[in-house]
Amino acid sequence: MNSKPWVILIASLPTQNASGRMRIWRGLKAMGCAVLRDGVYLLPNRPEFHLSLQHYSDEVLAGGGTAHVLQVDGTNEIQQKTFEALFDRSADYADLLKNIERFDRSHQDTGKLQKQLNRLRKDFEALVSLDFFPGAAREQAASALEELEYMLHDTLCPDEPRAVQRPIKSLNRDDYQGRTWATRHRPKIDRLASAWLIRRFIDTKARFIWLTNIADCPADALGFDFDGAAFTHIDAKVTYEVLQASFGLTQNAGLHKIGAIVHYLDVGGIAVPEAAGLEALLTGMWQTWSDDDHLLFEAEKIFDAFYQAFSGIDA
Repeated sequence: MNSKPWVILIASLPTQNASGRMRIWRGLKAMGCAVLRDGVYLLPNRPEFHLSLQHYSDEVLAGGGTAHVLQVDGTNEIQQKTFEALFDRSADYADLLKNIERFDRSHQDTGKLQKQLNRLRKDFEALVSLDFFPGAAREQAASALEELEYMLHDTLCPDEPRAVQRPIKSLNRDDYQGRTWATRHRPKIDRLASAWLIRRFIDTKARFIWLTNIADCPADALGFDFDGAAFTHIDAKVTYEVLQASFGLTQNAGLHKIGAIVHYLDVGGIAVPEAAGLEALLTGMWQTWSDDDHLLFEAEKIFDAFYQAFSGIDA
């Protein structure tokens, strides 16, 4: 444990600088600071938090006030637990759970259902971003939200595969070389990531077919990410994760991190910080390229870059 696990901002602005006080207070609140007393703000001692508090300290000084950023010792276990309790988000997660339970499933308008669901996901993500000491409450909220998303899956995503329940068999990559792989056309996150995984780690000579009708899937092709395909959603795993498990790739840290992003963007669950960036990139690419082979070619560059970053591989 860091011997000084906490960082504190002690700040005071002249009373006449009301706008400055409000701006700084809002910024500190948005960061998730705990308030020890008026003008004394606490955060875990992490580099990004220390820099942010130093920024606000400089702003206070520029406004004619006084400010100090201090690192606080954490050798006292009672003090440590007392400080951690200040960041307990259990009540906030309880409120979110109530909203999930009150979710209005009666709408026939899928657009309204999607808006409601998106709002819940954003609320959950906002809570996660401020939950510095996650515990059971976070897991409970994540599970409830994921269950709701699965329940609404067929309504909101009628073309997406339905998860099946069956064991995931261990397969030998040597038996899957130079094959034709088929999936639904206009691929999005799970299909694009799965195709990248196949070409980079399973079958380097893979050829892809993009189906407008899954009934047209050739008998000798390996289907993925559609109902009845050789590789599709199993239990809580999305197709990418099923491919990982099938071909013994679950211990690869870079692939695991990408899998967490793919899972979150495809079916929801626990937010991953990098997910929004990848989603924005792929959405822009999806809108730019109508040819699926070209789309995959460009998307592979993005996944390669994410994999390199997550794996710590030198260029």
